[in-house]
Amino acid sequence: MKKISALVLLAVTLGALAGCNTVNGFGKDVEKVGEKMQDASKK
Repeated sequence: MKKISALVLLAVTLGALAGCNTVNGFGKDVEKVGEKMQDASKK
């Protein structure tokens, strides 16, 4: 039972970490698009 609990905890932790990295990367992409739009509007 302890092995199953440890595996579930590990899977949840890895999933949370992967989710954070995905959201962080998406935020950077959106920021770059916003910067490009600002640059285009200045021209």
